[in-house]
Amino acid sequence: MKTKEANDHPSASEQIDARIQQLGDWRGEMLAHLRRLVKEADPGVVEEWKWRGVPVWSHHGILCTGETYQRVVKMTFAKGASLADPAGLFNASLEGNTRRAIDFHEGGPIDEAALRDLIRAAVALNRSKA
Repeated sequence: MKTKEANDHPSASEQIDARIQQLGDWRGEMLAHLRRLVKEADPGVVEEWKWRGVPVWSHHGILCTGETYQRVVKMTFAKGASLADPAGLFNASLEGNTRRAIDFHEGGPIDEAALRDLIRAAVALNRSKA
């Protein structure tokens, strides 16, 4: 992970850390949990900070984002429509031709093994297109 860029702006990882702290509630805890799972699934993942404050995880292109809203933490997979989802994790943005998302709710379960598999599948898809 990068620490500081040449122009002394916080790195993406530092900005994600700050966002988690700023939320200070279940959404911050959920975002931190999802971030940990992404890193476990793909130790080579690159963290980015885009679109005015959205955590993005990339490997040969965008894998997924971690968006926080009042009632959900949304993990959007950039090429989710092209991924097999045998565990049925995708529960949002199902109508699009490209993206798919998972909405996580306060206190809701996370199938960690299936989510790590989905992240690995996204990495494999990106690598196949690189």
